[in-house]
Parts: sequence; C-alpha cells; structure tokens
Amino acid sequence: MSAPPTGPGPAVAPRRRTRARTVTVLAGCLILLAAALVAGVRALGQEPTVTLLANWTGTDESNFRDTVLKPFERTHHIHVDYQGSSAESQVLGGDVEAGTPPDVVVLTGPGELAAYARQGQLKPLDDLVPRAGFGASWTTPLDGHTYWFPLKADLKSIVWYPAGTGERQLAEAARDPGQWCVGMGSGATSGWPGTDWIEDILLQRSGPDAYQQWARGVLPWQSTQLKGAWKTWGRLMGAGGNPDLVRRALKTPYENASEPVTRTPRGCTLEHQGAFIRTMDAWKRADGRYVPSARLIPGAKAADAWEVSGDLVALLHATPEATTLIRYLASADAQRAWSVRESGFSVGPGARPAPSDPGAAWHRTLAATLLDDRAVHCFDASDAMPPSVRDAFAEATIEFLAHPDHLDALLRNLDSLRLAPGLTWLQSVCDRTPGTG
Repeated sequence: MSAPPTGPGPAVAPRRRTRARTVTVLAGCLILLAAALVAGVRALGQEPTVTLLANWTGTDESNFRDTVLKPFERTHHIHVDYQGSSAESQVLGGDVEAGTPPDVVVLTGPGELAAYARQGQLKPLDDLVPRAGFGASWTTPLDGHTYWFPLKADLKSIVWYPAGTGERQLAEAARDPGQWCVGMGSGATSGWPGTDWIEDILLQRSGPDAYQQWARGVLPWQSTQLKGAWKTWGRLMGAGGNPDLVRRALKTPYENASEPVTRTPRGCTLEHQGAFIRTMDAWKRADGRYVPSARLIPGAKAADAWEVSGDLVALLHATPEATTLIRYLASADAQRAWSVRESGFSVGPGARPAPSDPGAAWHRTLAATLLDDRAVHCFDASDAMPPSVRDAFAEATIEFLAHPDHLDALLRNLDSLRLAPGLTWLQSVCDRTPGTG
C-alpha cells in the first residue's frame, strides 16, 4: 500500500485522473475515426483494389485465398475483391454486357477466352507473362499474342480405383458397365463428364493428331474416329442395354459418383475422372490409386498422350493493380502455392517436383506427368471449342446415354454447329505431336 499524499496532494490527484481519462477517451475516438476513414476510403474506391472473378467456392476458394491472395495483399498492399461462382461464365457474360466486367478473370475454357479476345475484351499479356515458362498447350497464342496462362492445372486420362485392387480385377471391372462410377450432373454444365470420356477415348484410340484436328473444328463429328469414340463410350456405360445404370448416371451429380466405392458390398470400382477427384472423401477413404486410361480403354493405341485441363487467368482491365496481380499469379511462388495443400497442380516456372518434396506419392507422380517433356499434353477439347459447340456437345452426351439410337442425328447437329460462321477456333491444343520432339 502506497503512502497517502501530503500537503497539496488532495488538490492534485483529481486533475491527474481527469487528464488520464481525457487521454483515454481521445485515443478511443482516434481509433474509431481511423476505422471510419478506412471504411470510407474503401467505400469510395480509393484503396488500391483489383476485382477478380473465378469459379472456386468452398474449400478451393479457402485454399486460393489463404495460399495465393493473402500473401499478395500483404506484400503489395492491394486489396483483391474476389467473387467465386460456379456459374462464372454466365456471371462474366452478364458483366461484360453491362459494361462492368472484373479486372481479372479465371476461366477453364480457352475457347471462351478466345471469343472474348476477338471481341477486344481481353488485354495481351505479352509483357507480363513469360511465355517460355508454360507449355504450348497452356498459352495458345491468338493473333500473335498471349491472352491467358494457367494458374491451376489438372491431369485427365486417368482412372481411379481402390487400394488393393489387382490387375486382373481392374481388367474385369473395366469390361463391366456396372463397375464404372459415373455422375453426369453438374448444374448448368451437366454432361461434361461425358465429354471428358469421349475426348479421352478419341485421344487414346486415334492419337493426338486426330484429336487436335477435331478440337480445331477440322475433323467432322461424323468421322469414323469420332463415331467410334461415342460408340465405345456407350458400350462401356451400358447405354442401350442397362437402363438402370444409365438412369443412375444421369441422376447422379459428378461429385457423388464415387460414393459407392466405399459401400459394402462395393457399388462401383472405377472412375474416369481428373486428378482433382482424389481429394474427394470417398477416394480418400478408399486410398485411391490410378492407372493411365489407355490401359483400360478398348483399342487404345496412343503412347504417353494425356488430356489436361486448367484454370486460365486473363486480363480485362490493365490497371496498375491488375497488372501487378497478373505478374504475381504467373510467378513461381504463386504457381507453387497450389501444390502446398494438394488442391491442384502447377505447370509454371519452377513447379517441377523433387523426389524429396513433401506430400502424397500420387500427387507427386501426377505433377511429374504434367511436366514430363517426353509426353504429349492436349488441352480438354470441349473447353477449347467455341462455347456454343462446347455446350451442345455436353447436352449431346446426356441425350446419347438415354437414347443411343439418336447418335447419327446428334453428330449431324454438332457438325452443323461446327460449320456456323463467326466462330473462333484455336489453332493448337496439344504441346506437340509424337515425333516432333
């Protein structure tokens, strides 16, 4: 206990308390004023900000924010106004029509981006992105310019199966339509799992050259190669012979297709799906393994040819903040960030994995395949097609499963769309063809 004040003490103490109280109140007011100013600046749009539209929601959005966006905001002091939507094509189309597009967009389809580039909506990235850092299938030039690059990549041409499944069991399961886990549902984009199937069958049976001719709009849909790919897929799915299987495939959302893998008895064994599906709960519980699809597709002949897909970054407004974000997203640090949580892969500079890298073995081997210079990588053909053809293709796969006898009419319709005037077709979707080095 301190000694009581003496002399003039009683007159002094109240002044000290009043002064301390005044300082405390003033400090609190300053804090509130500062917060209000920050909010006001943001509301007025005076804080350096870049708007970004992508299709990532849920876990993917969280990973993107934590591993990519937050480090960018801390380093560059630029706020990223992020919008994630599973219907981003429709959102972007509406924003462009209204004259309020985002500064930066991330889309899965180079065909859609090519259409925007031809409309003058996209800005060239020639001085912002090192073209040599990405393979030709990822940054296909248009009119001599680069308009997009991949931030996140995925490997297709693979089939997943539960741990403990032997070679003989795999071969037997591949011949049984009931053993394929299939889900065609995906909201406004339903049918795309079927397009992946037909694309991969064509690639493995007819090779990269035929695949590229088709993706460029040159090879007709009614060609022997394409018609054979559709019929092969139909036999694998039991189309025309097992209505219960077809009904299940048509009613099941793609993200639920693998759930029967963990049932007792097991409801299905194999899933033809991109690398991202390994992070789904069912394949985690089943300790999913994979084989190249060429080992299970009837009549496959291609040697080391892989279908790939990606989330591609493009620039609509070349503001200083937006160009800073573009350079960052193309950098080795941002490209590697996806692999940290195994939420995707990178094909950018410095992304090649080392044997000592942490992470699951399946993730390292798939990453190595994506970056293998000896392999042929061909971008998802439907994603590279003009949007009208892409959408009709997805709808046709649903119609074909339900009514395989409609195939000739479906292919005629797709050929009619292919020849429509005013479409923008990419000139290349593969990084090379066999024998070109």
